Amino acid sequence: MFDEEYLDSLPSEPILALDKVVNEAIDKWNSLTEYNRSKEYEFFLEAFTIIQAISANVEELKVSPDILLESTPKEVVQKIIDFCESVKIKISKCKVRLKSEQLQNKYQAKFGNVFAYEFSKGDLERIQRLINELRDTITASELFEEQHKQRLLARLEKIQSELHKKVSDLDHLWGLVGDAGVVFGKFGESAKPFVDRIREIANITWRTQSRAEELPSDTPMSLISNDDNKANK
Repeated sequence: MFDEEYLDSLPSEPILALDKVVNEAIDKWNSLTEYNRSKEYEFFLEAFTIIQAISANVEELKVSPDILLESTPKEVVQKIIDFCESVKIKISKCKVRLKSEQLQNKYQAKFGNVFAYEFSKGDLERIQRLINELRDTITASELFEEQHKQRLLARLEKIQSELHKKVSDLDHLWGLVGDAGVVFGKFGESAKPFVDRIREIANITWRTQSRAEELPSDTPMSLISNDDNKANK
């Protein structure tokens, strides 16, 4: 159940990932008879371990492993389900806070209350098209292992869902450059269709960022190298 493909499919936002795993555990509990629940204790124990790992990134939802000490399989399952039921309320509150923060960032950026990067209409539409092309390229490609493919598709989905004319940061787009480097390093010229599209997204992103930072319009995009570091010493 909790294989690498499942873990890769979890949302990158810890609260949403927790919500998904907790619901998986509760749904599993509800689908089993009382007799079979204790037989599936390893499933619930693994779910709880995943919840522990994810919750380490959410201060108000951190989990103590002590709740399972000196327990029989039947007791383990019951304790985990009791925990999941109780933590669902906390997760719901966190989801409201998260959504509120997302909406605040979105509309503050849109209406100029905070610093924002603004794409031109044409650039925004072009990035959306490039992301769609990337998705099609990845889906059809035989280069990628299934787990890698799912990670990339999940990243593209997240980027597209957060892409607006005005955004408070460009980190999600710059993150694609790292993906392009990994793919090119693995597959070389075979990855050209993938890398070329990310290169174009990076160029648009740089143009948008340099304009917002009031750099000269012809400022080239450059990366810091070891030679640059030596020159600055």
